[in-house]
Amino acid sequence: MMANVVMKVKVMPTGVDVDLDRIGEEVKKLASDKVEIRDVGVQPIAFGLKALIVAAVVPDEGTVGDEFVEEIRKIDGVESAEVESVELL
Repeated sequence: MMANVVMKVKVMPTGVDVDLDRIGEEVKKLASDKVEIRDVGVQPIAFGLKALIVAAVVPDEGTVGDEFVEEIRKIDGVESAEVESVELL
């Protein structure tokens, strides 16, 4: 049986005027039978800029996590999406 991991992904918007709630909703739509979105939170960065921190459970195998991050990067208004941590469940 495959183990699962919790991935924390930091999602940076293209600017301070980007609607993080909308991006968060788009991220939640990426959930699938292999990706469980556990949490989507907002983290203040600086000067009014905020990032989304997405916690997702994915199988510890293959490319599921990488593909999930790539899909986040395609969302309109997302400047970057980087994996901050991966922890075994």
